[in-house]
Formats: sequence, structure tokens, C-alpha cells
Amino acid sequence: MLLNITRENHTPLHQAERERDRLPPISSHSSSGLDRGPKLPYPSLNFISNHRKEDGSHSLSSQFILPGIRHGMVRHGRELPPICPNVRLKHQHQHRITVDNLPPEVRARFASDPVMPLRTKTVKEFQEDIERATVSGDWKHVHDFYLTTFGSFLELNAAFKKDASPPFNTIEDSGINTKFVNAVYDALSHTPPDAQRAVLKGIINSLLREWKGRRTKDDLRAYFILVQNPQCTSPATYVIYAHLLRQIAALAEADHYFLMHWFKKLSQKRFKQLVERLHLFISTRLFPVKPEELPPMAKCSWWIPSATKVLSLLNAANIISSTPILPFVDFYNPTLDHTDFMEDYRIWQTQGNSTRFTFCQFAFILSTVVKKAVIQKDSEQQMISMARQSLVDKVSRRQRVDMSLLFLNIKVRRLQLVSDSMDELTRNRADLKKKLKVSFVGEAGLDMGGLTKEWFLLLIRQIFHTDHGMFTFFKDSHCHWFSSWKCDNYSEFRLVGVLMGLAVYNSITLDISFPPCVYKKLLTPPVVPCDLDPPVGMATLTLDDLQQVMPDLSHGLAELLSYEGNVEEDFCTTFQVSQEELGVIKSYNLKPGGDKIPVTNQNRKEYVQLYVDFLLNKSIYRQFTTFYYGFHSVCASDALMLLRPEEVEILVCGSPNLDMSSLQKAAQYEGYSKTDPTIRAFWDVVLGFPLKFQKRLLHFSTGSDRVPVGGMADLNFKISKIDASTDWLPISHTCFNQICLPPYKNKKELKQKLTIAISNAEGFGLE
Repeated sequence: MLLNITRENHTPLHQAERERDRLPPISSHSSSGLDRGPKLPYPSLNFISNHRKEDGSHSLSSQFILPGIRHGMVRHGRELPPICPNVRLKHQHQHRITVDNLPPEVRARFASDPVMPLRTKTVKEFQEDIERATVSGDWKHVHDFYLTTFGSFLELNAAFKKDASPPFNTIEDSGINTKFVNAVYDALSHTPPDAQRAVLKGIINSLLREWKGRRTKDDLRAYFILVQNPQCTSPATYVIYAHLLRQIAALAEADHYFLMHWFKKLSQKRFKQLVERLHLFISTRLFPVKPEELPPMAKCSWWIPSATKVLSLLNAANIISSTPILPFVDFYNPTLDHTDFMEDYRIWQTQGNSTRFTFCQFAFILSTVVKKAVIQKDSEQQMISMARQSLVDKVSRRQRVDMSLLFLNIKVRRLQLVSDSMDELTRNRADLKKKLKVSFVGEAGLDMGGLTKEWFLLLIRQIFHTDHGMFTFFKDSHCHWFSSWKCDNYSEFRLVGVLMGLAVYNSITLDISFPPCVYKKLLTPPVVPCDLDPPVGMATLTLDDLQQVMPDLSHGLAELLSYEGNVEEDFCTTFQVSQEELGVIKSYNLKPGGDKIPVTNQNRKEYVQLYVDFLLNKSIYRQFTTFYYGFHSVCASDALMLLRPEEVEILVCGSPNLDMSSLQKAAQYEGYSKTDPTIRAFWDVVLGFPLKFQKRLLHFSTGSDRVPVGGMADLNFKISKIDASTDWLPISHTCFNQICLPPYKNKKELKQKLTIAISNAEGFGLE
């Protein structure tokens, strides 16, 4: 029979205080000591990480033997593990604790149906207690409430459960009085220190309980309440917090599923606080300000994996929410930018999703800066490998070594830019992973980066022009989409894919207006399958994806789904669609015999789903497949598995959001100082420009009007002084992201000359 835990049968508080910083780890599969660091298995969440699924029911053992601990703490006469890796049990040699000499009440099993303590305090009554204590200075009543409530999982449920009788075993309702939880936690910071310590002491007792078998929903509710504790922001509480996170991380997958859905019901404020608390914990463990405040890293190697696993539950909750609670960038941990992420990537590549923890298994936590660096370093290794192989081949054949073999050399004519580029890339298909160098026929110019940027810019501009016919521009959505016309040669679509891949590998940002679903399709799958038969780019897309391409059509289909009348009689539509291709209207069946199947109230969802799939997948399959293989012919890398579609777009296109104030802060000067009149006038003019002219300035000085992944600071933008007549226009060196200014007399003259220059900035003026 389950014993009702009260304050009298709790572990003495002074003992709990002595031991609060020595909470035991959850016992691993082994019964040996934990000096080598415990092995923590991580149950899988298929959409969170790719860990192998293992049994999630792990237990916790300690010196705190409570009267209600289940049988199972010591099995088959084996010894209990030590409280902490570097602490042995008291009198261990004199008195071995085994299952045979534990008292009968400890060995007895809990009943399956615990008796819930009766608690009836309301939010209003609690707040009145706080007000009285604040006025009188007598906090004993509040202190006792905190100590009792947090002293066991039963008491937590008794205090915060909406109703003691119903189980609330649903993912949509945790059964917790969230308003009461928030009130109790919000008041905690205003209580005396002993009341705050009472909560921590109670949590210690709660976490030291021993379970056998699967956790109940009441256990999950207790974890859900405890993880929201705002006290877990200080290293002084991190030992307790770490053990709480470890127990949550070790739960079964089904339990994680419930917690995930409960998390998404939190308010944005509470949800964000929880995410920030976990990030702070991870960052502090990686780079502690005062290392002496935390146990040695070797003794608590499970801290970061446990916290990351719990953070992955919040990330999953954010994803499945109808509207994301937080932007995905809020799950980035910038501290990881300063770790050895390439070593983490190497381990992940070689060991995959083994039980060894890597951040790459939880890629949502890695910033785009890290992912870009991983891709670039991976590309550099591949480039070096390709160049080395070329040299080895030359030497083995005793041929003269030409240093141009180290590069992908593209030579094109401006008037035949697309055809020359296609020929050059096809001819050099084996060298696509080498460093790119571009030259224009008949033009003097050594490519130090600027010519490459200009080649990309001009080529993309021509390919995406409506007269070229490859892409259709939708004015309503301001994006390009693949033309569905059929042809015998899709090689130009491959060229676009290659260009995007080269841009990523050569850190060039492209001005391409693809809708987000293109990047979803590019990652379907993220790695080219070995067998070429499986279809690629066939992503699962919805009406929301169509909305980003063809908003009017998406709106019409949404109205069809919500129509309350007779769809068959009023719409007279069949499972057939028609579209214009090069001036000819063609019809296609969405399913066999579709032209004879009417759309009804019963099958309209299927009709919309098939329509979306046809428009975004099937009608452009040949075009996109060629485009997909072009991109992956350059970007074939395991690192692509780390990326979200939005991150691929940022890597390819950069960010269109300009922040000229950040550029001003990061700017470097040569011949000028930031206080010179010309420089002050320059920034006054630039900051006052409309967005259109700010983009032109960026294009004029860097060769691209997009912001790279690392922000404006990554441009290494420089303003230099030239001793020339003020009649001269500003000059730029795009390969160095540099703009050269004569010492203009006043702001008006500078603005006039700068406007002329940035409005006529293409080519070297040579034919």
C-alpha cells in the first residue's frame, strides 16, 4: 500500500541541506562506479534527433532512504552505487547496504493507485497568504506551503492539479492549474531566503524517489511543474537542475510526447524563459565564469546532453505548434560558435547517431554561423582533395604542373554569358569543388573575388529574366517559380543548381527570389540517394506552401475547403486541372480517370492535396530534378543534413535585411578616420538613403546587395581616401569590399557624386 508522504516522514531538512549539492546520478545499465562518467542513453524522438531508441525507465538512488521508496533500488543483492562519483557511502566498508538488509517497509512496493493528499488552496488564498506575510513579516505559513508542496510528486499534484479525481491523460490538457503554478513561482523571488531554500530542499526529496516501471501522468505533471522553476538560473542550483533534466531526458518516448504537447500550451513568455534557462545552463557548463562553483566536467559529462535533450522537446513543441511560439533562431546557442564544432562534426560523421552525444545530433541548437563554417571547412577539404588529386595525376604522367589546376577557371564573354557559362561548367564538371576564378574575355582584371561576384550577379539576372522562359515571376508573392513547359533539354536548370551550390561553397550571396518550399524540396532528401531510381525533390507540401507561390489560387482552394454548400453542384469541378504552357492550354488528371470524378464535399480535401502536389511537385518534376542534381553535384555533404530549409536559403541568398548602422560600426578606414568631415557626411547620406539606394551602394562596393550569414561585420567593409579631384566619382574595389572617396567639399556634393556612381555600377567599362 502506498504510504502518504507527509512532512513528518520526509528526510530531515538539515540532512537534505547537507546533501543537496551531492544528488546522485540516475543509475546506468551498469552497477559499477561512475568515475568514468555515466553512460546516458537517449530515447529517440524521430523528429527531434536520430538517436537509437532505448528503454527510457531509469532510476535514481541515494542515501536519502524515504519511507515510500519502491522495491527495486537494490536488485539481486548488488550494492547501491555511491551518492556522487567522488563520494563513497558512509561506513561503506563496515556495513554493506543490500536488498537483504533493507527494512521491510523500504523493500515493499508502492501500490499502483497512490492516495492523493487533499489540498484545497486557491490562487486567491495563496496570494492573500503572501500579502499577510509581507505585512506581518511572519513567513512560516508560506514557508510550510513551499516545503510541503515541493516535497514530493504527490504533493505537487495535490497542490496544482485542477481536479484530484480525473486523470487528464490527454496531450491537449496537462490537468495543471497553470495560473496557480505561475503565481507560486512569481512570488518565490520575493520570499525570504529560507522559503526559497525550502523549495530546493523539497525538490531534492522529490528527485530522490525511486520508481520502477513506467512513469504515471502524475509523475509527468510533476516534472512539467519542476522544470519551470525560475530558481534554476544560478550555478548554486545547477546540481539539482542537472538531475531534474537528466530524469526528464531519460523518460520514455511516449512520455516525451506528452510533455512536448504540454510545453506548447505555455505562454510565449514562460516558454521563452524556459528556453533561455536551458541555454544559460549549457553555456555556463561549457564556459563557467567561476569553475570552482561547478563539479569538474569529467564528473558531470551528462549535464549538457541532458539539457540539450530537454531543449529538443521544447524545439519540437515549437515546430508542432500551429504558429511557432518562438523564431527558430531563438534555439541557437551562440556559445557553441566558440567550441570545436568541427571535431563535433567529425565525431558525428564517423559515429552517426550512436549513444555518444554530439551537438550535430541536435542541429537546431547550432547557429547558421556554425553551419556555414562547417560547410565551408568541409568544402575546403574537398577542394584541397580535388586539387591534390589533379597534381598527383599530372606528376604521375610526368606532365608539366600548371598551378591553374588548383582552381575552377571560368572564362566567359559578356554577350554570350549564359551559353559560355554552361559550356565551361559542363567541361569542368570534375573540378566544381575547386576554388572558383572567373575572367571576362577582352577585359583586364585579376579575379580576387570581385569578378566572381559580378559573374554570379549578371548570370542570375539573365537566367531569371522572364524573357528567358525558365522561371515565372509572380508579382503577388514576389517570387520566381519553375516554368512547367516541357522541353528536350533541361541542362539550364542544372546550371542554376550548380550556381547555387558554387555560391555556397565560395561564400557568395545570390539575389534569388525563390519561395521557401524550393529549399524544402532541395533537402528532400538532404543527401543524394545512392540509387538514382528514387524520386527527389518530392517534398510533402501543403496549402500554406502554395500560398507563398500563388496566393490567389491558394485562397480559392481554401474557400473550396470551407464552403458550406453543395460543392459538386455549385463548383462543377472534376479531378482535372488545366494550365497554360507556351500559350497552349493543357489538361492533366490528378488521379486516374480524374476528368470523370466530380469533386464533392467528401473528397474535396483529397482534391486540394492532389492539386497542391501537382503544382509544386509533379508538374515541374523534370525541371526540379535536374536543378536538384546540379546543386548537389557541388554541395554533396553530410553537413546539409544539419540545415533547415530557411538556413539553406540564408546560405545561398544571404539576408535581404540591411542594417547600415551595423555596417557603419564595422567599417574600417584607410586615409580617413571616422571623425573626418567626409566620413561623417558619407554616413549621413547613406543612412538617409531609401532601401533601394542602400542596396545599390552595397552592390557597388561589394558586388552583391545581400548581407552574408555573419552579418555586416563579415563584409570587412573599408572606406579609403584617394587624392583625386573632387570632380571624380567614388571608385570601388568589389574584390576587397572597398569604396574609395575623394575629399568632397560638402555633403551635397558627396551625395550627388555617390548617387551617380551607384546608379551606374556594372562591369569595368571595357568591351
